[in-house]
Amino acid sequence: MTRALAQAERMRILIADATPAALAALLARGGFPNVTSATGAAEALGRLRECAHRLHGAVDVVIIGAHLSDQEGIGLCRTVRTHRAWREVPVILIADPTGDPRAALRDADEAGADDVLFTPVRPSELFSRLLWALSLKRERDLRRSRERALMEELAGRKIMEARLEYLLDHDALTGTANRRGLEQGLDQAVLDARYQRHTAALLYLDLDQFKVINGTEGHAAGDRMLIAVTEALRPELRPTDLLARIGSDDFAVLLRGSNQTRAREIAERLRRTVDELRFTTDGCDYHISASIGLAMIEPGRITSTSEILGRADQACFIAKNCGRNRVHVFALDDRHILHQLRSNAYWVPLIREALAKGSFQLLFQPVQGLRDGRINHYEVLLRMEGGQGELLGPAEFVAVAERMGLIRDIDRWVVHEATELLRTLPETISLHINLSGHAFQDPGLLGLVRQRLRETGVCAQRITFEITETAAIADPPRTRAMLQRLRALGCRFALDDFGSGFNSYGHLKQFPVDLLKIDGTFVSNIIRNPVDRVLVESMVMVARTLGKQTVAEFVEDRETLELLRRMGVDYAQGYFIGEPARELVVNG
Repeated sequence: MTRALAQAERMRILIADATPAALAALLARGGFPNVTSATGAAEALGRLRECAHRLHGAVDVVIIGAHLSDQEGIGLCRTVRTHRAWREVPVILIADPTGDPRAALRDADEAGADDVLFTPVRPSELFSRLLWALSLKRERDLRRSRERALMEELAGRKIMEARLEYLLDHDALTGTANRRGLEQGLDQAVLDARYQRHTAALLYLDLDQFKVINGTEGHAAGDRMLIAVTEALRPELRPTDLLARIGSDDFAVLLRGSNQTRAREIAERLRRTVDELRFTTDGCDYHISASIGLAMIEPGRITSTSEILGRADQACFIAKNCGRNRVHVFALDDRHILHQLRSNAYWVPLIREALAKGSFQLLFQPVQGLRDGRINHYEVLLRMEGGQGELLGPAEFVAVAERMGLIRDIDRWVVHEATELLRTLPETISLHINLSGHAFQDPGLLGLVRQRLRETGVCAQRITFEITETAAIADPPRTRAMLQRLRALGCRFALDDFGSGFNSYGHLKQFPVDLLKIDGTFVSNIIRNPVDRVLVESMVMVARTLGKQTVAEFVEDRETLELLRRMGVDYAQGYFIGEPARELVVNG
């Protein structure tokens, strides 16, 4: 509460309303005394200019009241959002619900408002939205300052190198360390335990409600939630502790110099911090909680970083499956609990049944040529029918299939079904087939592909196998040999998620691929992010120099598509081109 009050007192708020006094008084009573008022859009813009020129006087949030006309309020919002000096400032729009609320929401969204409240405004809701807006502005300022620093420090290829080097150790969304950064810290902690007799602890946090919020409210809301959790955790940690985001909704904390009692206390404090956090989006409040696994790094008891990560992950798994919102400390006798939790009573029979009854399905996403606009290529995406008839993505079942030795059968099913489909399609159509990383270590894959080509009469050049950088480097000699043999049959290869790995360019020299699929995290933001734009241009230039074609993923709008076309990208894929569908529609 003290921290929230301090934030409120320092927060600089601009009210634009025909009668701002009541709203200003409400804010003052709520602990937000630093308020500047304007009775119209023109005066508000003048106030913004004045504040920008004062030392430490920039506005943190703009509130546009309901007493301005719709045209004036929306116009002011649009000006603030598009003006170079103010576009990072969050805008909260207060609207009158007596009209059409949906139209008001639509107009506010188009104008770039970050949040919308309807009169009568509840003080508690307004205050919580203001604190969220302050967190949003800090995140925007942080991102902008980082990008400005990169742009000022580096030029040309150095920008690309700095971006890749930063992403090597940091999470782009939260600014925390990423998995690699955590592993480096763990490596040192293991050495300190071995040679200096120091103790440490690793906490593994899994957010229990993230998938619900991300699926219901969208990825943007999910990102805001991750940022909110990060901002809540940071003040609870010491400068010597290392906070890392290591998965979509997984965090880890390395506690240096902590014994088990102290580490357990910190873990419980972090659990309570997350449990007390309330996340609000689009008027809906969500309760968040975290399941936390704790594993100790002690002299003589830990041999490697992978071992400590596995133990903490295992403890988190137990906490999550024993009721959630709790802390579990790893113990050697946990194996019995894990055996019960991970009993194959659910997943393995479901996978085997899908293989036996054909409950796997293939979806097809179009890949458009940017030179002629034609769609002659489709990526094949695997789904499995769940117990309630829902379609499950690979993330749900592939890890289990790999652990239980079922992944080879799934890969072979995909090859069989894809080649069977190609037999029925026009010869101008080709398929991009995703297989697991294990497929290219399977000595039987070559024989299967050769047999299916012979049985179906399909031209091998109509098949492009997609391989991720992670899969490619798992066993480089064997993978390279398999790629060469399949290419000798006429099959083509695409290096998927290109650019996501630190040594992406080095992999081009090792593996004989025909296409580079530029990782979608670079493509999705090239309109607004000059760093990502330079990176994509560099990848296209390298591909063209090496005689390889490029495919851009995550193309979500026409503006991005046209920019990629001007850059010289060969193909585009994403929801703007077409969503994955069960039926492959071939245009005559």
